[in-house]
Amino acid sequence: MEKFENVSGVAAPMPLINIDTDMIIPKQFLKTIKRSGLGVNLFDEMRYDDDGNEIESFVLNKPAYRNAEIIVAGDNFGCGSSREHAPWALKDFGIKVVVSTSFADIFYSNCFKNGILPIKLAPEQVAVLMEDAERGENARISVDLAAQTISATDGTEFHFELDAFKKHCLLNGLDDIGLTMQKVDAIDKFEAEYSARTPWV
Repeated sequence: MEKFENVSGVAAPMPLINIDTDMIIPKQFLKTIKRSGLGVNLFDEMRYDDDGNEIESFVLNKPAYRNAEIIVAGDNFGCGSSREHAPWALKDFGIKVVVSTSFADIFYSNCFKNGILPIKLAPEQVAVLMEDAERGENARISVDLAAQTISATDGTEFHFELDAFKKHCLLNGLDDIGLTMQKVDAIDKFEAEYSARTPWV
């Protein structure tokens, strides 16, 4: 997993509440176990019509938001099933940060394991960022993970709370495999000693 770098980019406003994981990546795209290639199907049923044509009114199809790196969303983002394909699709599209008042627990945890920063803020703070995001590509929201701050275009800054361990993992690009590999010397030592003690295994 890549280390999380500070983000300063276009934010897509998605004020809908209860955006669930089936909306993020519909069930028909869950056949793959690869983390890449799902970005094109992110929000598939909202992005495309029945003939596969883009729906112009959908936010990520608008020219100003095609390269959005941040989503400012309504309450309870990522609810529904626990599919890890949801953060995979967001990441593959290029989304690095999702801002909301609340997240489903499993989705929230999966974001950190896939290099996405989910930021919880108070409703009035999300409202400020939502209004800023609605200004289009002229607005750029900035996120500083180390300082745990997110700033609107005019410099209005909000501090967000974050578990220290999750922050450490994002800053250092550590997913579950990466964390395990930090202990590779101890693992190798154990395996060598265990093999010596139990050569019949």
